[in-house]
This record gives sequence, structure tokens and C-alpha cells, in this order.
Amino acid sequence: MSGLSHLDESGAAHMVDVTAKTATRRTAVAQGAVHTRADVIELIAGGGLPKGDALPTARVAGIMAAKRTSDLIPLCHQLALTGVDVEFAIGTTEVTITATVRTTDRTGVEMEALTAVSVAALTVYDMIKAVDPAARIEDLHVVRKEGGKTGTWTPA
Repeated sequence: MSGLSHLDESGAAHMVDVTAKTATRRTAVAQGAVHTRADVIELIAGGGLPKGDALPTARVAGIMAAKRTSDLIPLCHQLALTGVDVEFAIGTTEVTITATVRTTDRTGVEMEALTAVSVAALTVYDMIKAVDPAARIEDLHVVRKEGGKTGTWTPA
């Protein structure tokens, strides 16, 4: 076929067999941002949103999402995560969300990090949509991955 690891000889999707791979320490960092108005950022920073304190809620949502990635993304392996951190940087008109996910396993945790950021961002949006329905989630991407046979990777 095309050499894609998630396709078999007939072109059908399947989960890659990682049985023979060696478990190694792996880390992935992903990032994304929720863009909104400056007055909404003040509400977020001060915990004054009508639905409650957005960032602690989004942190827990992101951690939970990382742990459930294989339930959400069909061909992802179920991994024993050893650490998930979700952090926020508040700017003038945006909240930048960074997730770091760690494991010692046979496959990487990029999807878990991306899922953590995605769900944390969706949670922030859910909590601010009453005051800014035009808020946007943007720039979801992997910032860094470490481990496995490819070693360390960062975007060019």
C-alpha cells in the first residue's frame, strides 16, 4: 500500500502491533490557545465567570481527556500514563494551554498531549461562551516529543 503503518495490505485501517517494540521513556508536549476579548480574560484570571473558575476546571478536564485518548481516537493504543500536566499562560486576549504527557511504553504520547489541550480548550470555551460566544480555539500543535527510536523532535 502507501507505507502507512495504520493500513494493512488491503488498505483497511488497523491498530499497529507494537508487541515487539521496546518500552522506553516518552514525553510529548502540545499547545493551543483560546482567543477572546480582554474583558473576558480579566474574568478568567479573577475567577469571575458565571459558570465558575475556568482554569482549574479545564486542567482537570485536560488530565481526564489524556487518560481517555484511546477511547476517543480509534487507532490509538491504551497507554499507562505516568504523568500529565496541564498549564495555562494568560495573555491580553488569549489563554495558551500547554499539556505535557509522560509514559514508559512502546508508543508515543503525542495524541494524549493533543487531546489534553483540545479538551482543556473546549472546557475554557464552554465556560466563557455565555460572555463571548465568538471566542476561538486555535493553533493546536505538538511542541516537542521525546523518546522512542526517533528520539527528540521539535518543529522546524
